[in-house]
Amino acid sequence: MIRSGLVQKLTDAHPDLEPREVELIVSCFFDEISKRLAADGRVELRGFGAFSTRARDARTGRNPRTGEVVAVDAKRVPYFKPGKEMRSRLNVD
Repeated sequence: MIRSGLVQKLTDAHPDLEPREVELIVSCFFDEISKRLAADGRVELRGFGAFSTRARDARTGRNPRTGEVVAVDAKRVPYFKPGKEMRSRLNVD
């Protein structure tokens, strides 16, 4: 599902809200998660999962087109760990 699909589903589920209001809510939600992760924080949504960041060390990489060796800087990357309820929903027998 893409963002616009999410906004549409929420608009359909809550006809008392205007689409631009739903878009504002969705934007605020994602912005707050991004801000918290940028501040080295963690966001936990019970029953869904937890967003955090992981550190990646600097390394040497290779340009696949030219084969040239390039330096890749250390960085932080987002990480998502699904919650127990989410995993059980995905693995229904």
